[in-house]
Amino acid sequence: MKKEFSKAWNSSTQGRKQRKYVAKAPLHIKHKFMGAPLNATLKKEYGFRSLPVRSGDTVKITTGQFKGIEGKVSKVSLIKTKVYVEGAAIKRADGSDALYPIHASNVEIVKLDLSDKKRSEKIESLKSKEASK
Repeated sequence: MKKEFSKAWNSSTQGRKQRKYVAKAPLHIKHKFMGAPLNATLKKEYGFRSLPVRSGDTVKITTGQFKGIEGKVSKVSLIKTKVYVEGAAIKRADGSDALYPIHASNVEIVKLDLSDKKRSEKIESLKSKEASK
């Protein structure tokens, strides 16, 4: 059986192959596409520029119709590579609110959720690695 996903697409300059790489990527690789920049104070504190967004992080939307809104990430969809932020909602036809999907590159992490032990350990290891440079 032919493989669905190939890392060889990553090295291509053709747009169609790049889009195919992103669309067919497995979830452990799509997680890397969910990186968002840290704000200036977090950058200075931790010593690196970006991290993947997680539920519970507080983010500020930097582009689009919801620009400037700051809220908690309520849901992260790796399949769609979108983030859902509390406060960024649209009205449905029936009058109810629906969270609007936003790409992770269009948000800036303002506050990290460090309740997960593995994530906090990972951040500390990255912090020490950057400090040793």
